[in-house]
Amino acid sequence: MSFLDLAKGRYTTKSYNANTKISAEKIHQLKEILRLSPSSINSQPWQFSFVSDEKTKQDLASASFFNKQKINEASHLVVFSVIDNIEKFEEQIRQNLPEGAVDYYNNFLKPLPEKEIKSWLAHQVYLSLGFFLSACASLEIDSSPMEGIEKEAYDKTLKLEHYNSLFAVAIGYRNPEDTNQPSVKPKSRLPLETIIQSI
Repeated sequence: MSFLDLAKGRYTTKSYNANTKISAEKIHQLKEILRLSPSSINSQPWQFSFVSDEKTKQDLASASFFNKQKINEASHLVVFSVIDNIEKFEEQIRQNLPEGAVDYYNNFLKPLPEKEIKSWLAHQVYLSLGFFLSACASLEIDSSPMEGIEKEAYDKTLKLEHYNSLFAVAIGYRNPEDTNQPSVKPKSRLPLETIIQSI
């Protein structure tokens, strides 16, 4: 299937088949795909938590506002977190990146206020989200990205150290009666000429 066809068929799943789980092989592929995600200067300021334990999933679902049901039904919940300790991040890039990349950070990003540096770090994690959603579609896995989470509660439940939760993605297989799937509710997108500029 072409990437365009995958994009046309992909949608935010509202209801999952709780009896169908994603295979260990496909979960391993998704983990490796996230590891290979792109980021500016290869900064990789992230951590990804794959949650399949039902009790933990329920605890996180309870801290997810109107997303509770889909998390409880989904096979897994993947939590995307960003490093929150700038000194630790700087040590990480010193150890793992080439001198040119470190120099770029030191010259153009390090002088910025801490708030702007942390915003830049978060942007890198969001890059991995698009990569991940596309990967799910290619593996015929349904997904639901969600920012509607109580981040502090997530951090506590996951026992995160030096990282903060940003958003989560429920993954699994759709309930055949999900009314949000494109065959029932056609996709709504702006016209091409409205959003694309060709020069």
